[in-house]
Amino acid sequence: MFIEVFKSKIHRVRVTQADLNYVGSITIDEDLLEAANILEGEKVQIVNNNNGERFETYTIRGERGSGVICLNGAAARRVQVGDIVIIISYATMTPEEARVFKPVAVFPDENNRLVKG
Repeated sequence: MFIEVFKSKIHRVRVTQADLNYVGSITIDEDLLEAANILEGEKVQIVNNNNGERFETYTIRGERGSGVICLNGAAARRVQVGDIVIIISYATMTPEEARVFKPVAVFPDENNRLVKG
């Protein structure tokens, strides 16, 4: 048996762009993707803290260090620039794997940049 578990998230980033005329997806700063262990093209769930919307799309690598969070295509209708969202990825694994798996959570600053620690 396999179960789907929380793999990683980018917690509380600000939407910087919404492009209705682009063909689907979410563009995310490459620094954030790498820190959260999310691959380009990976399916993610978007949770909008401003309006309660929850939807799925796939990721596109954005310019490194840009802080870009851009919802594209139909997803652009689910957000407004300035909204705070959480980007969540999941993984399928056995219950045994899930018991020892350690998810990754990234908490960027107010400009969607990684906090240097």
